Order: sequence, then structure tokens, then C-alpha cells
Amino acid sequence: MQVQVRGRRSAGWWVTFGVIGFGTLFFVIGAIVAGASISFVTDAESAEGTVVSLEWRDDHVSSSSKSRQGSGPMAYPVVEFTPAGGTPTTFQSSAGSNPPSYDTGERVDVLYRADDPGDAKIDGFVSLWLIPLVFCGVGLLIAGIGTGVAIATRRRARAARSGSRTVVPAVG
Repeated sequence: MQVQVRGRRSAGWWVTFGVIGFGTLFFVIGAIVAGASISFVTDAESAEGTVVSLEWRDDHVSSSSKSRQGSGPMAYPVVEFTPAGGTPTTFQSSAGSNPPSYDTGERVDVLYRADDPGDAKIDGFVSLWLIPLVFCGVGLLIAGIGTGVAIATRRRARAARSGSRTVVPAVG
């Protein structure tokens, strides 16, 4: 006689669907951020700018000394550009790196909003597409793993149910 504990089986499904939901949430956040980047790129004006300095910041969130080994502070480029018909404008990129992605004096393409030149970004993969790509990729990975676990669990349960009902004919 088998005794089935209802709570354990349903708890597994809740965890599985929680993982799928979490992955889906990550993907949706990435898609929203990608949409914002697409909207920005579509509406933005273009100009040439110059990296005037690098702002070095040690703003890591982690408190673990192991995870910070070798990473050090991050360099955030400060870029100056002149919007069409405007005065020179300076902004600091939100994308930092170590080692620095840009050198002081380096020319970069800048995208900015015509109505708000202070809302500007370096026209590059990292500053426009890295965050949406990471969120979408991680979301798909987590949701995919959850979906795979759900499918495998369901197949295993079906096989167990059909195996217990199988009648083997007598050979004779």
C-alpha cells in the first residue's frame, strides 16, 4: 500500500512554477529595458563626443572580499559633446568597466535626446544593450530550466501511473 503525501507533491509544483515565474519576470524586465533602449535609439540625435576623463568609483555592492579580489574600482567615462545648435554638454556614462573601455581623449559617437541633451549615452553595445541582454538571457535560462524540470516531472509521473496499470498478458 502506497501513501501519498499531498503537500510534498504540490510543494514541488509550486517551486517549479515559482522558478518559471521568476525567469519569466527577469525576461519581461529585460524586454522592457530593451524597449526603452530601442525607443531611445529611434528618437535620439547623434553627435561626436570626446572622453574628457574617467571617473573611477569603487561602488561594488558585494561585501565579500573573495568576490572583489582583482576587480578593483570601475572606470566610468565622462564625455563632452555639442548637440546640434547647442552648447557643449558633459555626461557620465552609466556603464563602467575595469579595465576601462575608453581612453581619455578618445572620440566616441553619442546619442542624445534633442529636447534633453543631458539624457545622453555612448553609442555602444555595453551602454545600450548589455543590461537587456543579460536580463533576457538569464530569464530565458531560468524559465527554461524550470520548464524542463516541469516537463520531466510530468513525464515521470505519467510513466509511473501507466506502469502501475499495465497488464502483462500471459504467454503460453
